[in-house]
Amino acid sequence: MSRLWDKGAPLDERVLRYTAGEDHALDNRLVEYDVRASIAHAEMLNAQGFLPAADLEAIRRGLSEIAAEHAAGKWQVSLEHEDGQTALESLLTERIGEAGKRVHLGRSRNDQVLTALRLYLRDAVDELKQRVEGAVQALDELAAREGDVALPGYTHMQQAMPSSVKLWAGGFAAELRDDAEGLQQVHRRLQKSPLGSAAGYGSPNLSIDREATAKKLAFASVQQPVTSVQLSRGKAEAQLLFEISMVMQDVARLASDLMLFYTQEFSFVALPDAFTTGSSIMPQKRNPDVFELIRGRSASAQACLLEVMGIVAKLPSGYQRDLQLIKVPLFRGIDLCLDTLGILPSALAGVTFRKDRIRLDPSIHAAAEANELVVKEGISFREAYRRIGDKLRKT
Repeated sequence: MSRLWDKGAPLDERVLRYTAGEDHALDNRLVEYDVRASIAHAEMLNAQGFLPAADLEAIRRGLSEIAAEHAAGKWQVSLEHEDGQTALESLLTERIGEAGKRVHLGRSRNDQVLTALRLYLRDAVDELKQRVEGAVQALDELAAREGDVALPGYTHMQQAMPSSVKLWAGGFAAELRDDAEGLQQVHRRLQKSPLGSAAGYGSPNLSIDREATAKKLAFASVQQPVTSVQLSRGKAEAQLLFEISMVMQDVARLASDLMLFYTQEFSFVALPDAFTTGSSIMPQKRNPDVFELIRGRSASAQACLLEVMGIVAKLPSGYQRDLQLIKVPLFRGIDLCLDTLGILPSALAGVTFRKDRIRLDPSIHAAAEANELVVKEGISFREAYRRIGDKLRKT
């Protein structure tokens, strides 16, 4: 298959396999977005007088059919294609002839793939936010079911102050709501259209309308100047992975609490059999595997963030092939967060607190008693603190 960049010289197949890497497979999730951007670009070329109406109609029809066939599983981007952009242009040209070669005027694979990626990430952010809200709802429902159950509040792993299931679940719900707001903020960078920046320096002597394609694709603005586009690569991606890391950190701490509460020593909660597994050697055991893996995958999310930041760090300006490597940790981070948030609400729905097993040490009310003395006798808190401490030491 001819490459879009082919100059006629033979290529060692090892080079193709090494440089394409996983990129061709990863591009399968971008096909529908690449098609949308390509149609918008073709419509702009037509409006600017660079593409006849008949060619535009053939391109629009051909790309729509190719996208529908991809969605139906009739074809996939393969190593032979090298990447999704080559696959689409090659398939389009096979289907409609010379008109398929006209669509690439005024753009490069660089701005083409980045446009598709940002369109995809906009949807991914919205889906992640929706799933975070699903976890919040599960916590709210848990608080509504068992909120009145008293719990010890811990500091330094010691019972410190009285708490409740409502306070405990409400704290995690509040932080996840904050995470949802953080995800929403990623849109600021994703709403800048890179389309038409081509290889990073625009298209000299060609009058294209970047505002038109930005509007058609619902971008808030055109990214200017064109040289800023490649410098922005990795920023929205890292910001999204940072927010994913925050989500995963919060649910990991939630999971850690539940696993502690599930131990025989605590025995504060019961977990549903449907969300625990058995032991291959110990008949009595049920293992909280789901929550263990939620805890562990917070480290995977952080690793994805660090990998993206490490790839971009110290790159010179302009496009560099290293940027292709961002897709692997980016997509992995998105997928592991979606998977985690997909299972968490159902797991939480089966959590019950064992009120009869929860014991609060009497000393847990010491701070409240000190506050009461301050109010009752008008003494300083430090004096009240001393008196309550003395009383506890004597008991």
